[in-house]
Amino acid sequence: MFGGVLLREAQYCLHVDKPSGDIFFQVGPLICTMMTDKISHDIAERILAWYARHQRNLPWRKTRDPYHIWVSEVMLQQTQVETVIPYYQRFLSCFPTVQALASASLPEVLKVWENMGYYARARNLHKAAKEIMERFQGEIPQTWGDLMALPGVGNYTAGAILSVAFDQAAAAVDANVRRVLSRVFAIQKPLHESRTQSHLWDLAGKLIPIKGAGRFNQGLMDLGATVCTSKKPACGLCPIQDCCQAYERRLQDVLPVTKKRGPIPHRQVTAAVIWNDCGQVLIARRPNRGLLGGLWKFPGGKQNPGESLPRCLRRHVREELGVQVRVRGPITSVNHAYTHFRITLHAFHCAHQTGEPQPLTCADWRWTTLGRLKDFAFSKADRKIICAVLSQNGGYEA
Repeated sequence: MFGGVLLREAQYCLHVDKPSGDIFFQVGPLICTMMTDKISHDIAERILAWYARHQRNLPWRKTRDPYHIWVSEVMLQQTQVETVIPYYQRFLSCFPTVQALASASLPEVLKVWENMGYYARARNLHKAAKEIMERFQGEIPQTWGDLMALPGVGNYTAGAILSVAFDQAAAAVDANVRRVLSRVFAIQKPLHESRTQSHLWDLAGKLIPIKGAGRFNQGLMDLGATVCTSKKPACGLCPIQDCCQAYERRLQDVLPVTKKRGPIPHRQVTAAVIWNDCGQVLIARRPNRGLLGGLWKFPGGKQNPGESLPRCLRRHVREELGVQVRVRGPITSVNHAYTHFRITLHAFHCAHQTGEPQPLTCADWRWTTLGRLKDFAFSKADRKIICAVLSQNGGYEA
């Protein structure tokens, strides 16, 4: 009871005091200056009931295996659910346990991860698996501190593992949850600001139920993904519509406040398909860091202002591998977009002239046939070059 009225039957609203950040709940003309257990319980019950009826049918929802849940949560970072599903299934078929992942080589892991992007996730998964075997005897840690100490595990991943796998009352705030909370509480501060992020985590922590934390977190995520969407939210289908300050103030189409992106840089990049007299091509492995770290590539790099593409290509091959090449002719140009920049990758046939390859700025190098290129993990842009070369060769993969 609150003010003589049952909360689940009352029409109450949420308010956030801007200077203090305190939460206020208004029931009719009355205002409660704290988030009571009853109110948070009522919201949690609504989310849990909605999730029980409307949860998405996803493969990682059918297990409580903490390793499988960890893999899914890492894959879902920066990648859409529909894209993740086949990769998740393939990854677990190759590495069904943390022991199997730790025992694999990094090139094997990157090959299975190939084309999903954001390869630091795969490198960190592999590194963390090794640490779990060494420090925790192959068992996924069940404490916040131990999880956060693992490579690639942040607040969201730790909260998701603890709540979903171990049913601990831990919040897990992803992009979908941030959107839901920013609308429910009418938060009009930019989401990227650290103060806003901390406030959202605090709100999520106050709402999390003692039991069913994993289902609650997944319910908030599903609500943001399917109802409280970034554009044209379906407010009429929302189980907590009457609690939503954005809906009451007609701000659901302008919240959350996001950072405006500036112009995206566009880079011109070269790639050399270098042939030797045996009909083999020269490939290089990137160092295990950076955007595409650990993947194989065709030698080359970014064009400098005023530099011709052939000159750029010769320079990068020399700096990367210490060899001289003769540029024969173009193969294809590939346009590709990354998160913060775009590239046009210009590929050329080249002939090896002098010099024994050395890993000067790359991690490794290899002469190989076209048919063996499928055994190496390449970026999506480099894969398009391979397809173009095979097409020119009539599909021949000797």
